Amino acid sequence: MKLAWILSSFVLTAALPAARAADAMKATVPGVGQSARPFTQTAGSELYEAICQACHMPGGAGATAAASFPALANNAHLKPKVYPISMVLNGNKAMPSFKGVLSDEQIAAVVGYIRTNFGNRYNDKISVDDVKALRK
Repeated sequence: MKLAWILSSFVLTAALPAARAADAMKATVPGVGQSARPFTQTAGSELYEAICQACHMPGGAGATAAASFPALANNAHLKPKVYPISMVLNGNKAMPSFKGVLSDEQIAAVVGYIRTNFGNRYNDKISVDDVKALRK
């Protein structure tokens, strides 16, 4: 069921200007922008599959439509820990904030997964304390 919501939000965000895409995610994905934590997955790979790959695609290839979803594969922007953690916490453009729906542990897991997969080899660990330090 969650996958259907995520996929429908992908379709909606692809048809909207990037400035309105985050609002579409809030309207279609339960809990986004709210204090609920609807995602129960704890492994980074499971979180990526449940949340991220609808926009960033399997294998982190990214997609371009009316809104752009950057490739995570071989992405040098992921090298400094602060950048991907901040993106997941706060969102940017078409990407919504997940700070209200993911715990610090979940964010550390998914960011760690992305930074060590898809051709990325940034092996310095992402800790819960790293996430807590950036959570506002």
